Amino acid sequence: MNALAATNRNFRHAARILGLDSKVEKSLLIPFREIKVECTIPKDDGTLVSYVGFRVQHDNARGPMKGGIRYHPEVDPDEVNALAQLMTWKSAVADIPYGGAKGGIGCNPGDLSKSELERLTRVFTQKIHDLIGVHTDVPAPDMGTNAQTMAWILDEYSKFHGHSPAVVTGKPIDLGGSLGREAATGRGVVFATEALLAEHGKSIKGLTFAVQGFGNVGSWAAKIIHERGGKVVAVSDITGAVKNPNGIDIPELIRHKESTGSLKNFQGADSMDANELLVHECDVLIPCALGGVLNRSSIFLKIVPWFFSF
Repeated sequence: MNALAATNRNFRHAARILGLDSKVEKSLLIPFREIKVECTIPKDDGTLVSYVGFRVQHDNARGPMKGGIRYHPEVDPDEVNALAQLMTWKSAVADIPYGGAKGGIGCNPGDLSKSELERLTRVFTQKIHDLIGVHTDVPAPDMGTNAQTMAWILDEYSKFHGHSPAVVTGKPIDLGGSLGREAATGRGVVFATEALLAEHGKSIKGLTFAVQGFGNVGSWAAKIIHERGGKVVAVSDITGAVKNPNGIDIPELIRHKESTGSLKNFQGADSMDANELLVHECDVLIPCALGGVLNRSSIFLKIVPWFFSF
């Protein structure tokens, strides 16, 4: 089952519980607007390459639509549509005056230079600038994008509409970004973990953790867990995986990845098969990478007993 089918299934289940009218249910499943654009750029060597970009604007009933833009090879219309729908529900549950949207470009940012990423981002913005805006749709960083990406979007958008710092969130502090924004999602993961553990009379201190994904979310979550006395015993991302039963020095691992771009050859832990992380022995598993990693056909049945054992 792909991401959109799973999201629609979950929504229909919730709609039945809430007793939603069938017409309301159907209208909430249909996105407000789906955008698909071709982004052709010159590479640094002079050759041309083309990528497909998407922006799905799901619902604006509660306010301007809001959602991240991800750069990843697996970006496709169904994934973006599902994530846009989830943003609508997330905004509503959090009771903030936004709707839901999501975007992405099907590319591998690791294969592109900084100048190529800038050109790609600016071309994408040129194609959608008249469909986003402070009162319409506000992009944000997501997987494969960051504050620099948002700065490029802001700059390119401003060429058409004048200086508009509120057109994106997650931008650099110097351009009007929010203090704490970079750590916010990872910190939220820790808050949710603390709430779950508290229900079982436990706390982060003294427990062992495995973190799948060491990008913005996973690295901040691991860092804060480490600061609060938790023992992170395994970490993985697309570059590799490392483990240490005595606990990994997370600040040192972050410095290693920042300097090398990879988890490989980290001296403070042993390398391991990244596919084994999801079943690595720990008290708490924290998936911080792509969705859909926990499923019936792979390792879900192995993880559930651990998850509820404490």
